[in-house]
Amino acid sequence: MDRSERPHRRRTRRSASAVAGFVVVALLAGCGLTIPTDPDGTLASVTGGVLRVGTSPDGDLVDVGDGDPSGTIVELVDRFADSIDADTEWTVASEETLVTELEAGDLDLIAGGITPDTPWIDKAGVTRGYRGIGGADGRELVMLVPLGENAFLSTLEAFLDEEVGG
Repeated sequence: MDRSERPHRRRTRRSASAVAGFVVVALLAGCGLTIPTDPDGTLASVTGGVLRVGTSPDGDLVDVGDGDPSGTIVELVDRFADSIDADTEWTVASEETLVTELEAGDLDLIAGGITPDTPWIDKAGVTRGYRGIGGADGRELVMLVPLGENAFLSTLEAFLDEEVGG
């Protein structure tokens, strides 16, 4: 094989790779695949419906002294619910109980004094950490969503980015 043949073969390989890339993109586009997705449809079910939220008492973040939860996290989540035209339904329990309910599909979100070093990382999707939440006393906080519900997670994070920054 002389040198004059090599550039031709390289062009052929590049062309074949380019064609393969276009075929993959076309196939994915034809499938109607959108990223991110929610395999269980959390975002679709809560938008215009009910956002089921779990929380635990934590100082100024979550107070349950009068029965109904109140505090800065509750107000923040209620604003998120408003942004997706949802009503909030609150459940107050221990984190372990809340994570069990999240895994069972009985909750859509857990919000409270949860930090990025949460032990629940293998049982729930975790938002980025947010330091700008009032009442957190400088702590970086995260929220938990059902595993794999990435469209819901992305929508929540976009809201939190706007409301409290990163």
